[in-house]
Amino acid sequence: MAERNLTYVDLFAGAGGLSIGLEKAGFELVHAVEVDEDARSTFARNRDGMSPDDITGDIRDVDNHEIIDLVDQRSIDLVAGGPPCQGFSEVVSPDGSDDRNHLFTNFISWVNELEPKAALFENVRGIQNTAGGKFLEAVEKSFDLIGYDVTHRVINSSDFGVPQHRRRLVAIATRKDVREHPFDGFELNPVETPGVMDGIGDLPEVGPGEEITEYDTEPRTLLQKDLRNGSDELSHHIAASHSQDMVEMISHIPDGGNRTAIPDELQPSSGYHNSYSRLKSDEPAVAITSNMSKPSSARCIHPFQDRGLTPREGARLQTFPDTYRFDGGLVSVRQQIGNAVPPYLGEALGYYLRESVYNDELTEGDRERIYELRCGAMTPEKFNEKRSEIGGYAKQATLDFAN
Repeated sequence: MAERNLTYVDLFAGAGGLSIGLEKAGFELVHAVEVDEDARSTFARNRDGMSPDDITGDIRDVDNHEIIDLVDQRSIDLVAGGPPCQGFSEVVSPDGSDDRNHLFTNFISWVNELEPKAALFENVRGIQNTAGGKFLEAVEKSFDLIGYDVTHRVINSSDFGVPQHRRRLVAIATRKDVREHPFDGFELNPVETPGVMDGIGDLPEVGPGEEITEYDTEPRTLLQKDLRNGSDELSHHIAASHSQDMVEMISHIPDGGNRTAIPDELQPSSGYHNSYSRLKSDEPAVAITSNMSKPSSARCIHPFQDRGLTPREGARLQTFPDTYRFDGGLVSVRQQIGNAVPPYLGEALGYYLRESVYNDELTEGDRERIYELRCGAMTPEKFNEKRSEIGGYAKQATLDFAN
């Protein structure tokens, strides 16, 4: 890691997915802000010496002149985060009228007060279209007014070793005295894009309404081994209690199939167009949401087992380690997982920022870590066999590796 940890503040921190990644990449958390009580508890529980009371609650309750004292540190390298994304959905708020859309002004205020060298802004890609694109324009203009240049692009988490197609808009704002960064070609370029079972295939089988707390097999891929993270106890691997009719209905759907495979006499009378669909075992999952356990609300049925995903499977597909514990009831836990930034994506962003923005040379340990992230779909044996053929490292500013 870096000789000096770069410091950061995490706004709208949620359960801490972005922070996991940034910390793994060598950044040091100074302060976090999160309004949800369960998410605050989760964030603190998974960090040594932290209490939920150490985390600021509602960002709207913080006056600008209080920010520096609250952080208790004048020099911050990075302000990161993203306001709640639901308000930027074209479906929920096509005209931009959702009050949550205005929380980005609080983000701007923190950047203005703390004057970091850079700010990392993450949100759903729908922000580009909300109110005809005026909200994204407002974000860029607001950064410009406080002395920052902004560059942004839509990325897919599967390009960063995440076994999930999760498309997000990522913006990097840098002070105008820092050279501009085009942010093009920013990806890990996985050697093999990990599929659903590459991420969850070592988790034990569990039936509807059941919970399993012990592993029954060894990890089969580098991704599984990394996310197992030395854990000896399996948590949150509990399946929703589907009715017998539901189980019978979805039992007819093949790997990667949809509701068209359900016999006419068993067809559901309602549901979204993508509901009652199985994830495809050898391809990345669709975006994981808080509906990960509800076949009637999302494409979330396990590739082979007749049930929706468990929270732990959802967390795996988001790249949370198994040692990460979530507080709150099942509804809250699913929401925390579904709303999170995938830790692997946060980690890749951290490496990009360190080298490209902060001119911080990556260590051999960092490069070895990136090397493994690219190969998550491989078995450990295949990785060891092929690693000399996979290739070396190109300039890290784009995370684009030579083959």
